[in-house]
Amino acid sequence: MKRRFIVPAGVLLLSTFTGAFAQPKPEPGASSWGLGMGFVAKTSIYAGEDSNAKVLPMISYDSETFFWRGFGGGYHLLDRDGFKLDATLGGRLNGIEKDDFGAAQLAARGINRNLLEDRDNGLDLGIAGSFKGRMGVLELALKADVSGASKGFETSAKYGYPLHWGSTMVTPNVAISHYSSKLANYYYGTLDTEVARGVVNYKPGSAVIPRVGVDVMRPFADKWMLMGGLSYSALPSKISNSPLVDKDANGVTSVFVGVSRKF
Repeated sequence: MKRRFIVPAGVLLLSTFTGAFAQPKPEPGASSWGLGMGFVAKTSIYAGEDSNAKVLPMISYDSETFFWRGFGGGYHLLDRDGFKLDATLGGRLNGIEKDDFGAAQLAARGINRNLLEDRDNGLDLGIAGSFKGRMGVLELALKADVSGASKGFETSAKYGYPLHWGSTMVTPNVAISHYSSKLANYYYGTLDTEVARGVVNYKPGSAVIPRVGVDVMRPFADKWMLMGGLSYSALPSKISNSPLVDKDANGVTSVFVGVSRKF
């Protein structure tokens, strides 16, 4: 079985590694920039993909009104007494070209790769809220595809409890995401146009995906930040049983390591 490492789905915005890009809230009327580099890797679940890893530039910006982190950003609607509410816009890079599937792996399941279509990346518009208190940080988010790729939506909840050792902050976290049927069917099922060509009809329907992880942040040399994250998402059987998914793929492990400088 081959493994491919790809940019994490959701592209670091409201995902496992969102906290790693966050800068401290600027003073009123001020703004902050962050520039750096990061290594991201994620085990692929699609059948027959080659292995790959990415080193990407990291750009972050935060002001009283707007923010940008990684490959997405948004607008601060409310920030008061530990509660934040943001309008968000970010990429969903779950897409795959049909030629990136393994022809032999699909043929073993009775699927002709040439009868498939590409799965396009998406653009998600959403809203996200978080509450920070003595018991930790709770984040809730809703985002929907506005690009016309899947036309689906995702809801998610994440809870983390920051632990401090000197200047180092370690945040164990748990999360759960709900994929709508359109979202799950598009990326992990077969399309109606493909079925019409003779591809097996498989629609996983809506799916719930739990995740556990840990994020680490350590400032150094005044304006620098070292950050990292590790997470594991367990796949429900309705996704792991898809003919497009590797038969041994029961979960997804994501890794991120990066360094950035604040300006």
